[in-house]
Amino acid sequence: MKSRIWCMIARTLLPALFLTPQLSAQDNQDRQQQQHHYKLINLGTLGGPQSYSFFGDAQSLNNRGMAVGQSDTTIPDPNYPNFNPYIGNGNPDPYIQHAFIGENGVLTDLGALPGVNGSSVGWINRTGMTAGASTNSTIDPITGWPEEIAVLWKDGHIITLGTLGGNESQADAVNNKGQVAGFAANAVPDSFPSPLGLPGFGTQQRAFLWENGVMRDLGTLGGPDAVALLLNERGEVAGESYTSSIPNPATGIPPVDPFLWESGEMLDLGSFGGTFCILGCVNWLNNRGQVAGSSNLPGDTTAHPFLWSKTGGLKDLGTLGGTFGSAFWVNESGEVVGASTNQNDQAALAFLWKDGVMTNLGTLAGDRCSSAENINSRGQIVGSSDSSQQCSFFHADTRAFLWENGGPMIDLNIFVPRGSELKLFEAGYVNDQGEILVLGLLPNGDSRTALLVPCERDDDGCQGDGSSVTQDNPGSATQQVRTATPSSRATATILDRLRSRRNQRHRLPDPAVQSAQ
Repeated sequence: MKSRIWCMIARTLLPALFLTPQLSAQDNQDRQQQQHHYKLINLGTLGGPQSYSFFGDAQSLNNRGMAVGQSDTTIPDPNYPNFNPYIGNGNPDPYIQHAFIGENGVLTDLGALPGVNGSSVGWINRTGMTAGASTNSTIDPITGWPEEIAVLWKDGHIITLGTLGGNESQADAVNNKGQVAGFAANAVPDSFPSPLGLPGFGTQQRAFLWENGVMRDLGTLGGPDAVALLLNERGEVAGESYTSSIPNPATGIPPVDPFLWESGEMLDLGSFGGTFCILGCVNWLNNRGQVAGSSNLPGDTTAHPFLWSKTGGLKDLGTLGGTFGSAFWVNESGEVVGASTNQNDQAALAFLWKDGVMTNLGTLAGDRCSSAENINSRGQIVGSSDSSQQCSFFHADTRAFLWENGGPMIDLNIFVPRGSELKLFEAGYVNDQGEILVLGLLPNGDSRTALLVPCERDDDGCQGDGSSVTQDNPGSATQQVRTATPSSRATATILDRLRSRRNQRHRLPDPAVQSAQ
């Protein structure tokens, strides 16, 4: 549930270098003939000014077209400006936010625990069960912020999952069996921050697996804290954990590694030699047990995307020539998407890694940077393309895209009907039916969750892209990429900005707050 931290590495970088592929005339003709038709469904809000969905290590859209997210209500937040950094949009909000589910264009308020409380949701399974957290009308005496408790929404009811003896917990994933993974506080005092880089609970955070009313502590990799972020249909859990209780003098925290938990055993997935993950360790876990993420190299100043499997171990996917990269998603075929910097870290660019080859997906026409967020079983890829000189991935400079079958990259804003003021700035999910979950922005800065649904040309509200889509900065469709040598351009300033964004790894920042940073 994160806004993409890796984007911050490019904020002080120079214009991009792009590779131009040599395409045959037939390739160009075939691509020009490819057309798409989508209907935009703006899910609106629960009465307040904004709505949004979490992208990243979350599943906010299922294959039935059911989407989940958060929305402001009209209810003033009695604790404002005090807020819990794990719930809501990660910033103070004057309105109570509630989790919602959107289906067939109808937005349903999932509610929260009794009282004037907020809630968040980041995962929906095939049957419509959703996992998240709710405040509980109590101020945590240790942290001083409103307490959050892990919850599961099932058949119209909210179920409290409890804690491991401490004050707070959060549910991150629910599979089709009804198993839930997340993290919860126990009663053992702990001064370390979360392995995610967020503030700690004041007591140990432990990864948990909840099933049939019982919350199980999954343990750690040797340190005091661990968090579970992802859960597949086999009951495997992926997350991040401290590996010892001894702080690294350079970072002030113990080393952090990604893990995979299965059948009572927590397996350390290892690292590329670093001691923590500046771009986040674990981003996705598929049903084959493959894990995609990012790992620091020795010295903790560079990071590469990885794919871990039981047969291949931790595999460095390399970069597009630069020193930074992260894998954001791996589909069931083992195809990986993410973003990487190019030569001399001049720009961050979306990539597809398939069969050992990393392909630069380029950008939308006129843009400098891009990020591939999600790929479905059909190989359709969605993400964001950015036009700013600094590759800021700020809403005003960013457009949502779709890429498939070798390109060209399509600006999803061409499917926004005439008269709508919504600008689509990020596409986070594309399900196996080709439905795309997007975030949009209104002229006043308010955000909206929306859904693009494939349609027939003559359907009411259906928008087509014609055949004139072009791409100024394409990637190389045949580029074989080798592991890069770390560059001196990875300055302390860039790393400081990366670390400063780590506390929003699981939350989409409010536009007003982000613009002030």
